[in-house]
Amino acid sequence: MTTEPENVPVEEGVRRSVRRTVANVFAVVVSVAILAAWSWFGIYQLDPGQAAVILRLGKYSRTISEPGLKWHWPPPLESHEIVNVSSIEREDFSGGVGDEGEESAVRGGAAMQTSDNNIVNVSFVVQYKVKDAFQSRYRVAQPRAALRDAAQAAMREVVGQHTIDGVLSEQRGEVASKTEEILQQILDRYETGLAVVAVQLQDAQPPAAVRAAFDDVIAAAQDRSRAVNEAEGYANEVLPKARGEAATHRQEAQGYRDAKIAAAQGEAQRFEALLLEYQKAPDVTRQRLYLETMEQVLPQVDKVIIDRGATNVLPYLSLGRERAPAPAPAPAESAR
Repeated sequence: MTTEPENVPVEEGVRRSVRRTVANVFAVVVSVAILAAWSWFGIYQLDPGQAAVILRLGKYSRTISEPGLKWHWPPPLESHEIVNVSSIEREDFSGGVGDEGEESAVRGGAAMQTSDNNIVNVSFVVQYKVKDAFQSRYRVAQPRAALRDAAQAAMREVVGQHTIDGVLSEQRGEVASKTEEILQQILDRYETGLAVVAVQLQDAQPPAAVRAAFDDVIAAAQDRSRAVNEAEGYANEVLPKARGEAATHRQEAQGYRDAKIAAAQGEAQRFEALLLEYQKAPDVTRQRLYLETMEQVLPQVDKVIIDRGATNVLPYLSLGRERAPAPAPAPAESAR
């Protein structure tokens, strides 16, 4: 009986120790659970083509662009904004048509002045995407509105540097490329974080009041181009033939020249050889030259050779041959 008072405090101490231990373990488990739940808010998923802008206590910290499961310090230490940086957006600047068929500018198409003080209605499309997630999200309040204003300003500037004929037909590609360049410069100056992919000039028309006259001008330009193409085709057909004939004439002339030169050189060599023979026997050579010359001068005439010292030579009369008919006299010219 004397041991019972001593056992009661010991058991009470054990119970208190167990309660304290359980309370500590519970506190640790709860703390870990709260910490895990708090850390869960720092986990986020990035898909391909997305970027996350990380803010630490409201200040820009970094940009994450690698896809996958990511983690940062949970709020309020850090927060994130996910921005799509791969999709290509489209902004249309096309003129609409009213109920009565008249042109309007309800969708952004507008009348612009050219360098030659004409008015042209221009419709175009701008394709763009996000190149800097932080700038597109926090530098400009309304990036799309800034893009629209900058695109119209760039197009007006470029159209104002070209004539109406260039905008309508001849320099459409140059207008689009120059507008794209100026628009990108404006967007970079404003730090919008947007990148221009392409500027497509869809349509450019003169005002309705003078459209018929401009259609006639364009038709005349097309006729001129067609005539130029036909002339070039004819030239391409005629010039090779003329060049061939010219080459043939040159070859013939060169052959004639070479033949004449060869004949002259042959005559010169023959004369030189004849000179040598003449120097050896002048009389014989002179006589031979005389006889050869007479053969060339009188080829169809019968020749009788009489020695210079011969005497008592009977004249020779050819009676056996018919006389050749005399040529008919030429008719007298009528008196004027």
